[in-house]
Amino acid sequence: MTVSRPLNYGRHLVEDDDIQAVVSVLKGDLITQGPTVERFERAISDYVGAKHAIAVSSATAGLHIACIAAGLEPGKKGITSPLTFVASANAMRYCGAAVKLVDIDAETLNISFKELQLSLEDDPEISVVMPVHFAGLPADMQKIRKISGDRIVIEDASHALGARYECGSPVGCGKYSDMCVFSFHPVKPITTGEGGVVTTNDDDLAHKLRLFRTHGIERDPQYLDPDEAFEGDDRLPWYYEQQHLGFNYRLTDIQAALGLSQLAKLDRFIETRKNIARQYDEAFSALPFIKANQTSEAFRRRSGHHLYTVNIALEKIGLTRLEIVKKLYQFKIGTQIHYIPIYRQPYYKELSPFSVLDFPVTESYYQSCLSIPIFQDLQDQEVRHVIESLKKIISV
Repeated sequence: MTVSRPLNYGRHLVEDDDIQAVVSVLKGDLITQGPTVERFERAISDYVGAKHAIAVSSATAGLHIACIAAGLEPGKKGITSPLTFVASANAMRYCGAAVKLVDIDAETLNISFKELQLSLEDDPEISVVMPVHFAGLPADMQKIRKISGDRIVIEDASHALGARYECGSPVGCGKYSDMCVFSFHPVKPITTGEGGVVTTNDDDLAHKLRLFRTHGIERDPQYLDPDEAFEGDDRLPWYYEQQHLGFNYRLTDIQAALGLSQLAKLDRFIETRKNIARQYDEAFSALPFIKANQTSEAFRRRSGHHLYTVNIALEKIGLTRLEIVKKLYQFKIGTQIHYIPIYRQPYYKELSPFSVLDFPVTESYYQSCLSIPIFQDLQDQEVRHVIESLKKIISV
């Protein structure tokens, strides 16, 4: 079996109606700081069931301003998973806070509830808890919320738009966290090119997030100096105040138009990804040297299916991971490693005395993991091509 195109581990699907939605904004009066961003925010809020959605230029930007709104600063600490993209930990460091890491659970690949509980009990200085919903599978947020007490909980749900908690509620609804951050990078189930959003049910946090998104500038009359903002009863239309040190983290209306169009397809996209995962699960369950992750029926039902990861018994098949990656590339199959753990990054090695021995589950996963193609328009014959190619390469 051959394929006509390269199969990356993930890719966007932009259709004609998505293009027309963007063209419509491009032909309009406002391509940024216009009404389309607000429409997109309302649509996200409605989809996840949250009171507020604050669109930003990337999920990294969202995590950053969420950490600022949570009060992270020098002398404070945040805690997260080592199995994540560097942005999760970096957002805390941008605020000058210290970063703590705890090992993952072998079955879910999310932060270990038991290890997190021990760390929180051992270190009362931790003020922010940031669980990561790895590959789209939500962490056990009910337990995390309970043990976090009055600490601020920020969900890094960059992988998990459209996923659901064990109770059935949508990720991002605010039931178990103070803020939740999603990503719209092109490899995610829906895209705005680059972009992200923070959801919250807290009015005060939402106000802060909007300020930090736009240079720390306030325009709402109720928060302005009345002696400066008014002449008599007339509000000066040009007046604004920079009340905080914020950032230019805005999403454009061009991007929001694409996001709105894509959001209408999210359920279809996730169903397609679920079907791909089912095909992989069935095929790999019969192969002794490949272990697919997060395969329980309950996990598959709740996941956003951003990634499909496997672990390969490299020593038993006599191949290195690099050799497998190269062989798959010859079959036009692209792969990736998700992720090089945070504690292995030079910056964090210098910053903290992390040791691989402190993270045995993460390290075991990392040494043999591989992400294989899963995306919205991956066809059944292409899925079979990935399966058959892996069988050929790994057969012993």
